[in-house]
Amino acid sequence: MVIYREMKKALMAYKEVLRLVKRLPEDTRPYYAKYVRENFVNYRVIDANDSVSLHELLQRTYNHSIWILKKYSVDQSAANRLKEICSA
Repeated sequence: MVIYREMKKALMAYKEVLRLVKRLPEDTRPYYAKYVRENFVNYRVIDANDSVSLHELLQRTYNHSIWILKKYSVDQSAANRLKEICSA
């Protein structure tokens, strides 16, 4: 049950980050969409039972997303849902 919940959280974070990519300038979206996909694919091998590593990865996801939003002057409140997912 715990593994399912953690995997679901990771998938929700992925989906939310892709939504945030849509808020970026149109010419940057393909790059960041590809970047997001590659990173989630690369980190799918993390053991779902290792809650510490998964939590750190989700925090990194949130922090990187905020950095990108700031870079393109997108309102950070757009990432509130991602913050909820990554902090839970």
